[in-house]
Amino acid sequence: MEFDWSAADLAFRDEVRAFLDAELTPELRRAGRLATSVYPDHEASMQWQRILHERGWAAPAWPVEYGGCAWSLTQHYIFARESTLAGAPALSPMGIKMVAHAIIAYGTAEQKAFYLPRILTGEVFFCQGYSEPEAGSDLAALTMAAVEDGDDLVCTGSKIWTTHATEANWIFCLVRTSRSGKKQQGITFLLIDMTSPGIEIRPLVMTSGEQVQNQVFFDNVRVPKSNVLGQIDDGWTVAKYLLVHERGGAMAPYLQAMAQEIGVEAAQQPGPDGNPLIDDPAFSVRLAQARIRTEVLEILEYRTISAMARGKNPGPAASMLKILATELSQQLTELALTAAGPRARVYQPHATKPGGPIAEFTPPVDGYHSGTEWQAVAPLRYFNDRAGSIYAGSNEIQRNILAKAALGL
Repeated sequence: MEFDWSAADLAFRDEVRAFLDAELTPELRRAGRLATSVYPDHEASMQWQRILHERGWAAPAWPVEYGGCAWSLTQHYIFARESTLAGAPALSPMGIKMVAHAIIAYGTAEQKAFYLPRILTGEVFFCQGYSEPEAGSDLAALTMAAVEDGDDLVCTGSKIWTTHATEANWIFCLVRTSRSGKKQQGITFLLIDMTSPGIEIRPLVMTSGEQVQNQVFFDNVRVPKSNVLGQIDDGWTVAKYLLVHERGGAMAPYLQAMAQEIGVEAAQQPGPDGNPLIDDPAFSVRLAQARIRTEVLEILEYRTISAMARGKNPGPAASMLKILATELSQQLTELALTAAGPRARVYQPHATKPGGPIAEFTPPVDGYHSGTEWQAVAPLRYFNDRAGSIYAGSNEIQRNILAKAALGL
């Protein structure tokens, strides 16, 4: 396999770099650099989306007729890689990167005309209503009911771990419309206006202190049947299609940048013997091993792109990449916490750019924080990253997929 970029790819890379240099303000770079999880500061993310939309790059993976770009898979990877390395804040994935693809594939002409342009501008901002208190990894066990009543579905139940529910004005939900047959049957994919009467949002306080995720309650919420995506009772088909777009992406550049940051910080942090921590063999070996793994991950990402560019299905590679990326990220956040040193024990989220409000915390009037901003963000990333091996399909489930698909077990 050839790893070198073509002349056209290098020209595109230079174009992307020039755009990022011109448009990424110091404030936006700070929001990306000090993000405490995969979800950046909401206002910064939306500002960056507006800038990208003006350039026509907000949703490059969409079909061109809906506002996407006629890029090759290599160009998509280059854009994601350069954006990460430049410190651009991430965009919320639920609309542009997830439900939009389901709308394009399964939506009616009216649904496409209404939602897609508004997702691009940010006028419509989606959150995801999948997990329930008793239906997480086993999503097909969901029980939130949607009962037909004339032209409406009346929804009762709750969803949990709903990221940015307080910012969203729409939610895409899986609801139970029938209890006959297998549990994957009788599920409907529904788009719900968050301003509908009967919806209540209760923020959840994470171990980092952030209120990014929520539990959403539905009490006899009436939703027009015209908001069904696909067919009633066949929402599992839509959900499986959407799940393909929830995983993947250029994770290696993000992890490589994290490893580089850790090395720089460890060179300044005293180790057990008083010398720089980076000179401590126990620490430096762990960091070196993690950096090697980021290079391996990047090669695997290249191989997956190469296969897809030739029209091949990556198959179980998506599961493998998800496992490697999330577990490697957890290893790196552990190393970052060590490199941040004693000042990382101080809880000072005001020195970071969290993805949501901080519960029960009053920052100093003068904004003072101990140590560097990086030392403040390291513990919050550590706490948030514990969920990486669970979301988008737990790593145990991904290993089961690999055991069946790759090993024939």
